[in-house]
Amino acid sequence: MLLLKNAKIYTMDQGKEYSNGFIIIDPNPTSGKIVSVGDGDGIKELKSICVENNMKFDDCIIRDCAGQTIMPGFIDPHCHLGLWEDGQRDEDGDGNEESDPITPHMRAIDAINPFDPCFKEAVEGGITSVMTGPGSANVIGGQFAFIKTTGDCIDKMVVKAPAAMKVAFGENPKGVYGKRNTAPGTRMGTAAILREALFKTLKYKKDNEDALADPKKDAPDFDMKHEALLPVIEGNLPLKIHAHRADDMQTAIRICNEFSVKYTLDHCTEGYRIKEFLREESMKGNMIGLITGPLISERCKPELAHLSIKNPGLISDFGIVTAIMTDHPVIPLQYLPLSAAIATREGMNEQKALEAITINAAFVCDVDDRVGSLRKGKDADIVILNGHPFEFRTKVLCTIINGKIVFEAN
Repeated sequence: MLLLKNAKIYTMDQGKEYSNGFIIIDPNPTSGKIVSVGDGDGIKELKSICVENNMKFDDCIIRDCAGQTIMPGFIDPHCHLGLWEDGQRDEDGDGNEESDPITPHMRAIDAINPFDPCFKEAVEGGITSVMTGPGSANVIGGQFAFIKTTGDCIDKMVVKAPAAMKVAFGENPKGVYGKRNTAPGTRMGTAAILREALFKTLKYKKDNEDALADPKKDAPDFDMKHEALLPVIEGNLPLKIHAHRADDMQTAIRICNEFSVKYTLDHCTEGYRIKEFLREESMKGNMIGLITGPLISERCKPELAHLSIKNPGLISDFGIVTAIMTDHPVIPLQYLPLSAAIATREGMNEQKALEAITINAAFVCDVDDRVGSLRKGKDADIVILNGHPFEFRTKVLCTIINGKIVFEAN
């Protein structure tokens, strides 16, 4: 067992904080879970656990974290880690299959390179897990995966795959295909293509069901695109929607409501302009939450004209589940806590900002049963810092993933 004691602990579990607390971790590769979290030095609890499990107390590792801060590992709910490798040109990336605007059968796990040096930088920055996947060139880009940020084999790093289906509105898909004089060349075209794909999948589903019910009816030919979209229309896989402008978000919501599909709105750059509308939609059941960012980037295209660092604070104040992302490599992944810190400087509630890169990020990725807070039974993904995570001079001292120390500062 590993005991971390005498630390300031932000559990992100229903607001529980300990000014002098402890965490006990089972570092066994078959577990890697949190065993106990509480107030005090944890010695009594550790001894009790040792007795219960027939273990030797002297074999346990005890780390004094006096003066240090412990938090759940930070989570980026939208990035492209491993698909655009650091130091390569855009055309060398593997995140956009630009041969067809509808590519739901593309899988991020088939393109993520775990040897991208940015994985190491993520761990050094306390980022322990991410949602990574295709870019926004296509109307439907493919399947995102939720992974841990350490390992040499993606299959062993995966927490959930597929975890979401990427969909894009706005300038990106129309810019890619419009210049080729093929659809979509307009926002109407993007919406129409998405609707058509969903309608066809519904028909594919019904035809298969009819064939099963009536042997005289032939089943439709296997279609991998429709197969990939079936979990979406069945409510088991959310759409991960790239949308910056307010009107693009409203179009996306309109379509999601038409087909009763789950979704998150990612980027949500102009969310503050329609926050009342978004709050109303968030209470209807299809919207999982909003993912804002990148926050510290340039206004490099027209739909970013109204980019505001105040956005996450304004929408979270309306009671909407809000997370913050880097969109790595747009903003390097290790600057996720900095993005949240700057949001607090511009008015975001500090607790909500911490939640935006921990438990809320886990919630919008549907993995909050495993990560995002420090609680018994959850994955031991932990970051130890020498101060508050939003203090500019704070450094990561240690990063733990699945109960194993994967980074130790010199």
